[in-house]
Amino acid sequence: MSITLTRGAALAALLLGLSGPALADAERLEADLRALFADTPGELSIGEVSDSLLGGSTTAEDLVFVGDNGDRLRLDRYTVEGDYDRPDEVVMEGLRLEAQDDEPGVISAERLVVGEPSRPLLALHDLPLDGEFAAAELAIDGLAMSRETPRTRVEGGKEVFLGTATGRLTIEHLYATELSRQAIGSLEMTGIRGSGEQLEDIGDGHVSVAAVSLAGLRGLDREEERTLERLELTDLSIEAERLVATLERLRLDGDMTDGAGGMWLESLELDLARMVELAPEDEQTQLRMASNVLTGGSGRLTVDAAFDGAWETVGPKSLLTGESQITAGDAFRWTLDTELPVRLPEGVEPSTYLAEMDSLEGVTLLGGEIETTLTELGLFGRMPAVMAASWGVSEADFLAQARTQAKGFGTMLGAEFGAILDGVVDMMEGKASELVIHLSLPAETGMDKLADDPLMLPSKLSMRVETR
Repeated sequence: MSITLTRGAALAALLLGLSGPALADAERLEADLRALFADTPGELSIGEVSDSLLGGSTTAEDLVFVGDNGDRLRLDRYTVEGDYDRPDEVVMEGLRLEAQDDEPGVISAERLVVGEPSRPLLALHDLPLDGEFAAAELAIDGLAMSRETPRTRVEGGKEVFLGTATGRLTIEHLYATELSRQAIGSLEMTGIRGSGEQLEDIGDGHVSVAAVSLAGLRGLDREEERTLERLELTDLSIEAERLVATLERLRLDGDMTDGAGGMWLESLELDLARMVELAPEDEQTQLRMASNVLTGGSGRLTVDAAFDGAWETVGPKSLLTGESQITAGDAFRWTLDTELPVRLPEGVEPSTYLAEMDSLEGVTLLGGEIETTLTELGLFGRMPAVMAASWGVSEADFLAQARTQAKGFGTMLGAEFGAILDGVVDMMEGKASELVIHLSLPAETGMDKLADDPLMLPSKLSMRVETR
């Protein structure tokens, strides 16, 4: 009997010992949550706040805040895992934030997990990051965002309200690492779907992306210094009033520290036939004509592109090289190869300078070669018939006029420019399948001067034009 009482007393003492700090953590969490909203006019209610039986986890349930301005925040559960002052995780479940400002909107998430946050409390009304908050990782499931934006138009000098445009974005899963106000180490998102009205310049439409990943995003708090090391996007689909397209893959390598970088676009397919159907009736004839020229009547244009760049240091100068290619199937191929020796400003590290370069100031061109090639894949052969029909002349007359105009431009702008236009006419006539332009650039010339005055370039370079 005495043994049983002793064990019972020991268990009671253990539970009592656990409940002391648990109660303290629960009280701290409730006090911190209330302090978080203390400066925001409105009413806050919190359900049960408790700690797990064995400690190590503090939870507040049924948190609701209704602001005086109509904003509303609801959170089913807020849990701090581990040491309260240095949490292992902060977990939010059943999050819904409704904003009622000039552009009302809603943000909701099924579950949000912040790994190793810099503090136990997140500014729930200012998600996802606030102030100097930092975390090792972030995972969100079932993220949804919507926004209502007023649509207006100026008529007779007055702004006229046209109604409300609604945009919506959902993300099945988001995972990010090394989060701070200044940078994101990596970010992955899957199952992205969006819809909206007047989306930039493409009108009302829907967008979906299977997956997006990026790494090394820095300068979030300094837009002019923002850099990105890597980006990859797969299976993009857009259907809008002015753009119907799919993209298999986009890759970007912006990290120049290894001496190379670039961007690659794989299988961008433009559904021009569908875009013609969606266009206003008075624009359809011209768009259909352009579609036929580009696609040969199929109504679908597939584009692949690659832009490869590299640099290497050779003594006191740097050598910049690039290979670019755009292929529009059944239309044309364009390639550009460059080799430019340059002298960078003194005291700079080439990899850092090239990665963050936002101007050409201080870069001196030490000569160099550029060669660009335009290859006929069907576009130029189709142009005479379509253009002649639109002008109301025969194909022979159109080609004769085009040749005359090429010679006229050559007289005004120089023999080299005339040769370029002559080469285009040769491709339209079927006499050539490629137009090649080779440029030799001037040495000891400031790149900033060329950028400010591009008309100076023709007088300083050597150009050679040929057709094949």
